[in-house]
Order: sequence, then structure tokens, then C-alpha cells
Amino acid sequence: MKCIEFSDVSFAYPPVEGDLAADGTQIVPAPVFDHFSGEIPSGFTSLVGPNGSGKSTFLMLASGRLVPQNGRCTLFGEDIAALSEEKKNLLASVIYQNMEFDTDEKVAALLDFVYRNGALKGTAKALRGDGDLLAEVIDVFELEPVLNHGLTGLSKGEIQRTLLAFSLLYGSASCFMDEPLFAMEEAQKEKALAYLKEYAAKTGTAIFISMHEIALSRRYAETILLFYPDRTMEYGTPEEVLTDAALEKAYGVPVAMLKHSEDMTRETLLQTSDAMQAVREAEAKAAARRP
Repeated sequence: MKCIEFSDVSFAYPPVEGDLAADGTQIVPAPVFDHFSGEIPSGFTSLVGPNGSGKSTFLMLASGRLVPQNGRCTLFGEDIAALSEEKKNLLASVIYQNMEFDTDEKVAALLDFVYRNGALKGTAKALRGDGDLLAEVIDVFELEPVLNHGLTGLSKGEIQRTLLAFSLLYGSASCFMDEPLFAMEEAQKEKALAYLKEYAAKTGTAIFISMHEIALSRRYAETILLFYPDRTMEYGTPEEVLTDAALEKAYGVPVAMLKHSEDMTRETLLQTSDAMQAVREAEAKAAARRP
């Protein structure tokens, strides 16, 4: 079943005031999409590609959180950006990157509120057995230890697991998730993805998830949307799309190097980058002192 359709869509972010080129002229961002048309069926789809290739923008346009400057994005046949907030949320829930909250309300109360006030109205059955969906989701995402904690007191990983629970408990027809596995432990990622795939299959919910872990996309996604730096895309099964040649074209590095970088945590990558920068600065200072 057709889920997302882009019809002649163009979108570019506005210029950032003060973001100037070397000659002092205002930098105008290039279009992320330029008269793009395409459609994606429902299911459990992973968005794969390097940073800056358009994955996040695709998710935000498809869910109606961004409005194209030209063309139209439809979700289940609806012009999603034109809907009221309530109708938009019922069609699509969204997990953004680095979401922050200013409430200290307890996790248990928030989970219950989302469950009872969304599309499910607090009445959904568990996928695995005869219990209630709320109890099952709390178990799957390992939220029992933080139920009496305020949302602002959670770690990054705990926040991400709570957001995943919110998204499923609300019961939207589709879920758009931009790097929702960030800061989660490896075993938690595997457990979450297995459940998301099961949830999509058993409830008919369309799930679109952007993540950097290519190995996890191979293992759990039904279909892949691979983004190239030139804004072109390739869609198909993991076996069809995630070939060595396609990944090297997308990321611009040999697959062996890509696999090595994927095995490193983001923290390690950041530390490595900082260390390399420090070395370069030290070398520059040493060179400046030479006669």
C-alpha cells in the first residue's frame, strides 16, 4: 500500500543570518530536494546515508513537520502539511534528533497520558500475550526503573527509550524516527528494533527510521531507502540496496573503513576527532616556532 508520495517537491532551508562566504556574501543553502517525485509503500523502512544527504529533511517533509516550497507531500493520500495538529499527529508521530523537555513530570504519568489520549485510547492489547500494551512497552524498553523519575532527570539513553514508548503508545498510523537509538546500549538497540518490526507487522503501522548502524538495518529493516550525497536515492530490500558498491558510492569510503567507523561509538569518534585536531594545532604551533 502506498504510504508516502512526493509530487514535484522542492525544499531548501532559509539562509542563516551572518553565515557568510569568504568574500562576505550571504551563503544561500542549496535545495535539499529539487522537483523530486517518488513514492514509498508502508512497512518497516530504514533510511541510510551519510550526514547531510537529506534523511532528516525527508522524514520531516513526509510527516508534515516541514512544508515544501513547491509541490506536495501526501501521507496515506492526505496532504499532511495542510492538516490540523491533531489530525497530523494521528497520521504521523515523530521522534526528532536531540529532543529536549522542560517538564519534570514523572515518566509513568506521561506514558499513561499519551496512551489514553492518543489514537489507542488506553485500550490496546499486548502484541505478545494477553496483557496490556502499556505494560509490554514498559518492559520492552526497560522503563520500569525510571517510572517514578522526572523526564528532565533521565539520561540520554533513557530519554530515547521513553520516546520510543510514547510513539507506539500514541498509536499513530505511521511513525517517523530520526536516530532514535542514539545513546542506547547495543542490546537495547537490538531489543527495540525487533519489537518495532513486530509492531509494524502486527498493527499495520508504517515505521520509517533513520539510523547510522548499517548492520542493524540489514538485520531488521524490511526495506531500505539509501540516500546519496547528490540527493538521489535507491529503494529496495537490504540485499538489493546495501551492496558494497552502493555503500561506497554513498559514503565515499571503502566498506571496510565504513564498517570500522560503525563499530566505534559516537563518543569515541568525537574523542578521536578532538585528538586529531589537537595534534594538528600542536604541529602548526611547532611549525610557527621554527626559524
